[in-house]
Amino acid sequence: MRSLLWIGVLVVCFVSGGATCARHEAPMPFPPPPSVLTDAPSIAELSAVVNRTGSVQQLSTNTATVEVLTMPSVPRLSATVNLQRERRFRMRASLPIMLGAGMDMGSNDEVFWFEVPEGMSKVLYYADHDQYKQQLNRAVLPVDPTWIMDALGLVQLDPATVVAGPVLRDDGKLEVRSIMQMPDGIYQKVCFFEKSAGYVTDQFLYAPDNRLIAKSSATNHRYYDEQQCALPHRVEISLTPAVGPPLAMKIDIGSYTVNQLLTDDPTLFVMPQTASQAVDLTTLSANVAPPVGAYTAENSIATPLRGTMR
Repeated sequence: MRSLLWIGVLVVCFVSGGATCARHEAPMPFPPPPSVLTDAPSIAELSAVVNRTGSVQQLSTNTATVEVLTMPSVPRLSATVNLQRERRFRMRASLPIMLGAGMDMGSNDEVFWFEVPEGMSKVLYYADHDQYKQQLNRAVLPVDPTWIMDALGLVQLDPATVVAGPVLRDDGKLEVRSIMQMPDGIYQKVCFFEKSAGYVTDQFLYAPDNRLIAKSSATNHRYYDEQQCALPHRVEISLTPAVGPPLAMKIDIGSYTVNQLLTDDPTLFVMPQTASQAVDLTTLSANVAPPVGAYTAENSIATPLRGTMR
């Protein structure tokens, strides 16, 4: 459970980093993106608009803040992050004294890692991406952390994986359901899109046993004219591990640098080797999984696909 607590904190920092207790005003809304979709777009038309985010190969920010919604005693954190498709990520951060100090986390094409303080030394938690995917049904995190990059607005929509949609929901959004074949079974992904501009607003990931294991909600989108796509500047993310409490966070991003990293460090995506102890996350698999049906979707949340779309 001590490891799970650290991982819970790290998942929050993995997407946003953080180190101060500063408070920030609510962000001002950006002008709405242009309308580019018809009233009833086909999946090909929708995917063509959504996949414009493929032109965003790098994102950097040092003006983000994060609130840990499932840890209300933790103050709002300032945040920095650098990422590069498909799996490259690096964040170095210090945390408030209540949580310790000095963390290093990141990902490259082969592995992802979290380096955290342990007394006067450091512990490195790491895992090979492919090996971790082999045991998602019993892992201490329900998804590979790189899934969160989609929540930050970089989702891609493959029409070949779509099993239903797009259909217009009662709330005015478009809904699409896709399937993903993983080593432990078929996962379902449900996405909601803004009906005229075509950006993703909500994502839901279901395990093969129909448990909702990850969801995100994105708002305050800003349109980037050069890339012809909109990126969210507020994201709420919730993960439901097989054991331990859910993990939920809210991230506000002041500004992005698009297709440029705010550092020229040649070791940016290299896993550090200075920790006194290294722990393979694949050895921290959960032994007890929650019963099937333990989670029920709220009225505003998509439910698992059971044959047809409602």
